[in-house]
Amino acid sequence: MAPNLIVIPARLKATRLPDKPLADIAGEPMIVHVWRRAVEAECGPVVVVADDEAICEAVRLAGGEALMTRPDHVSGSDRIFEAVSRIDPEGEIETIFNLQGDLPTLDPLLVRACLGALDDSAADIGTIAAEITRDEERTDPNVVKVVGSPLGPRALRALYFTRATAPYGDGPLYHHIGIYAYRRAALARFVSLPPSPLETREKLEQLRALEAGMRIHVALVDTVPLGVDTAADLARARQLLAK
Repeated sequence: MAPNLIVIPARLKATRLPDKPLADIAGEPMIVHVWRRAVEAECGPVVVVADDEAICEAVRLAGGEALMTRPDHVSGSDRIFEAVSRIDPEGEIETIFNLQGDLPTLDPLLVRACLGALDDSAADIGTIAAEITRDEERTDPNVVKVVGSPLGPRALRALYFTRATAPYGDGPLYHHIGIYAYRRAALARFVSLPPSPLETREKLEQLRALEAGMRIHVALVDTVPLGVDTAADLARARQLLAK
C-alpha cells in the first residue's frame, strides 16, 4: 500500500449551498473536479468519502474511488478517520491528506506543498498559507490567519490560528488554506481529543491540535484556491473552469 493517501470528505447537505458536491461545473459535479485535481497532484491514491451514495456514484462514474461513511460525523476529520481505519486497518499508510471537497480550481502544486510541510520530522500536521495582499482580507473574519514563527523563507511553525487580525504591528499576515497532511498517529490522536476551548471560541478545528501540544508546520504558497461556499462562489468557479 502507498505511504500516502489523499482523502476528500464530502457532505451532501451543506448549510449555505445544498447539494454542493454535486453542483454542475463545466459539465461535471464539483466533487469530480476536486478529485481530478487531487489525482494530478500525484501524492498518492485518492478516495472520496461521503455521507450520500449519490456523491459516491458521481465519483465512480468518473473513474474514481469513493466510500460511504456514517452520516452522523461531526467533522471531516472524523469522516476521514473512519475511512482510513477501514481502508488500511493494518496501519501501513503513513500520511493522510484532508482535502476539502469544495476546491474545484485547486492547483495540484498546493497539495504537494502541504506534503512538504511534513519534511521536518518534528511536525505532526502539515498545512499551507499565502500572504494576504488585499487590505479587506486583513480584517475579514472569514479569512483565517495563521500566526507563526519562521522556520525558513517559505515555512512557519504555527503558534495560533484566528479570525481576528493578527499579529499586531508591521509585517505580513498569512491567509490559512484549509488543506492538511496528517501523520497517521497524529490523526488518530486528533480525533480522539474533545473539542478544545479555543477551537470552540474561534470555530477553528485546528486549534484543538495546538492546544494539545501538537506541532503544525505551514508551507507558504503563492495562491489561494477558490472555496465554494455560496451561489456567488459557484458562479465564479463555473466562470473559471469554463475557460
